Amino acid sequence: MADYILTYTKTRFYPLNPRKEDIKIEDIAHSLSLMTRANGHHKHFFSVAQHAVGCSKEAKCRGYSTRVQLGCLLHDASESYISDITRPVKKNFREYFAIEKKIQSLIYEKYGLGDLSQVEIDQIKSVDDALLYYEFETLMDIKLFEIPPKKVMDHDFSQRDFKEVEQEFLTIFYTLTENI
Repeated sequence: MADYILTYTKTRFYPLNPRKEDIKIEDIAHSLSLMTRANGHHKHFFSVAQHAVGCSKEAKCRGYSTRVQLGCLLHDASESYISDITRPVKKNFREYFAIEKKIQSLIYEKYGLGDLSQVEIDQIKSVDDALLYYEFETLMDIKLFEIPPKKVMDHDFSQRDFKEVEQEFLTIFYTLTENI
């Protein structure tokens, strides 16, 4: 069995030995636009890319830096290469965390975010947690936290065409990276 996956752009990507030059934003956007949040248990299809787009927009509306907006857009990008595992299972697979961290760090490094400060990381996490809460509230009628987290805009949790979301992800990416 090969030690690589073949990506959308026909790139051989080695998840256990990733190389920066094999990371392609087109692969990330395409894969995440087809990957479902909540392991597919929402009321309808809602992609990781749509979540990431929402996170980036929330960060922008909060007045966070371009770097944090980009970090929010890319915070789940490693999933495009190794998928995701539900939180209760993931916490029991230390090696998964190591692989995920290695790939995510390489993605951040490639796109100019290899030196995120703790403040920036905390801002990204805050936005991610807020969107998680409101996704579950809207798409599953569940409140994950006793106190709703801060959000500064209304979000679109409707079912959208994956190609449209993929293109929006890329448009935001190219706009943000012009300014970094």
